Amino acid sequence: MTANELRKKYIEFFKSKGHVEISGKSLIPENDPTVLFTTAGMHPLVPYILGEPHPAGKRLVNYQKCIRTVDIDSVGDPSHLTFFEMLGNWSLGDYFKEEAITYSYEFLTSRKWLGFSPEVLHITVFAGDEEVPPDNEAARIWRSLGIPEERVYFLPREDNWWGPAGTTGPCGPDSEMFIDTGKPPCSDTCKPGCSCGKYFEIWNDVFMQYNKTEEGKYEPLKQKTVDTGMGIERTAAMLQGKSSVYEIELFSPIIEIIEDASGKKYGSESETDHSIRIITDHIRASVFILGDERGVKPSNLGQGYILRRLIRRSIRHARKISAEGSLLAEAARKVIDIYSEVYPELAEKTGFIVDEINAETDRFLFTLKKGEHEFEKMLPNLLKNPRKVIPGRLAFKLYDTYGFPIEITEELAGEHGLSVDHEGFDKAFRKHQELSKKGAEKTFKGGLADHTEAVTRLHTATHLLHKALRMVLGDHVAQKGSNITSERLRFDFSHPQKMTPEEIKRVEEIVNEQIKRDLPVTFEVMSLEEAKKSGAIALFGEKYGEKVKVYSIGDFSKEVCGGPHVTHTGVLGRFRIVKEQSSSAGVRRIRAVLQDEDSEDRAG
Repeated sequence: MTANELRKKYIEFFKSKGHVEISGKSLIPENDPTVLFTTAGMHPLVPYILGEPHPAGKRLVNYQKCIRTVDIDSVGDPSHLTFFEMLGNWSLGDYFKEEAITYSYEFLTSRKWLGFSPEVLHITVFAGDEEVPPDNEAARIWRSLGIPEERVYFLPREDNWWGPAGTTGPCGPDSEMFIDTGKPPCSDTCKPGCSCGKYFEIWNDVFMQYNKTEEGKYEPLKQKTVDTGMGIERTAAMLQGKSSVYEIELFSPIIEIIEDASGKKYGSESETDHSIRIITDHIRASVFILGDERGVKPSNLGQGYILRRLIRRSIRHARKISAEGSLLAEAARKVIDIYSEVYPELAEKTGFIVDEINAETDRFLFTLKKGEHEFEKMLPNLLKNPRKVIPGRLAFKLYDTYGFPIEITEELAGEHGLSVDHEGFDKAFRKHQELSKKGAEKTFKGGLADHTEAVTRLHTATHLLHKALRMVLGDHVAQKGSNITSERLRFDFSHPQKMTPEEIKRVEEIVNEQIKRDLPVTFEVMSLEEAKKSGAIALFGEKYGEKVKVYSIGDFSKEVCGGPHVTHTGVLGRFRIVKEQSSSAGVRRIRAVLQDEDSEDRAG
């Protein structure tokens, strides 16, 4: 079964169980400062898992593009991926464990669907601890379906518990499904979760049934939800009897291009295979980041930094296997060919994707030349060192100042009979990481975003700001992005020039007028076409399902949005614009805060 067939079967199966197919969302989250990328299929559905009614109903199914950056350094082995697709289905306060587990078992084992033998299925459930009891209910349901007791494993919190993202919020046990690959066990204690490769995780059912309070107590949730996730690449590998995801049809055409460019054969030598897998994964991830509806360019910040790192790591490994020139551009075109039917936006942005990859390649090769020149300048003194060791601080300077990878420093060092002080380099690198930690990606198990009262108020304020900007500057104003923390909002919008002090003041006045009016905040569910006819503003580049939620703030504004929102504007306090600046060509950026009515002005 191919990955495309798996994707279709999954959607078909859950639609037959009363689920509504919804569109997957952008790789780059909106209004969520906790992550750089969409890290799981459930990530865009957080407001609805937290209780917001979804316009499509209580049973949902979709496939979702995901990026996880925490494993970038692990990519190169047979299993890790940066970009992957998740299949997911949800019950938002509808069915719970009995139906969810039964559906999972049927889809995995029925000959009509995936057809795995029940004999190879192994299950894990939450073992319980001093705070929450064991999930005996899930174990009982699995046993009732025919899974024997010896193939149901009770594992601790680090293995079978999801959420909350912070210190409080929805959370619960999960039940994970593993396929026995037939490999011999690595030890007498080998079981699902072991890293030896005998057991391959294929699906995860998460049961959000508790709310962790500020006092650290776990209280039952009023709305119990089911959130499941199945990785397309991993499952396709199991269905095809492959030992690695890199052997399935989503990867093999890309690998063939790398083989042709390098003259090296995949599967012939472990170090070469490692580089080929890195290039394959990273160019695939880069294409999806560039081709996303909210795609970004390579840069030194945020998502752009991750993209730059992926492309440059690909270039470095291409050099390592003697595959340079136009390899990355050719590989990118092949990725687009493979996925254009499912993700037509990639084909539409082919020129942009290829141009950016070529431009970043040129920039990095120039950087490497500068680094090589700097190395040559250092070389005479280095050769005088009787230890023939390049100090770690110098290796890190080449890395930090000239973007020179440590591996290339080691290559050049080796050519001159030198070695590199790796321990000193690692020490300098760790110090650098600590200094830049605030800007690093914050990740979490479960993907729950910040939906505190402060964030909810600021999110509602963006609606008022958007409408006020259109009133003052004109209808050409359209939202181009936003980022909200509990302290401030950041709002990007289309506008060709800097706002005047008078325009900024007038926008502030309009927003505060609506807050003083204490307008009700309500929503209706309707089709996108009905929403547009009603005058609602739909956000840029967004993919919507058949039904959408339209939020109205009194008679002032109307937008298609998923929430969260306050119930009336009077609770917002006083709105103040802290800064107005350029974001990019033709796009301005506003930073603003909400203050208590009696608070004094302060720097934002």
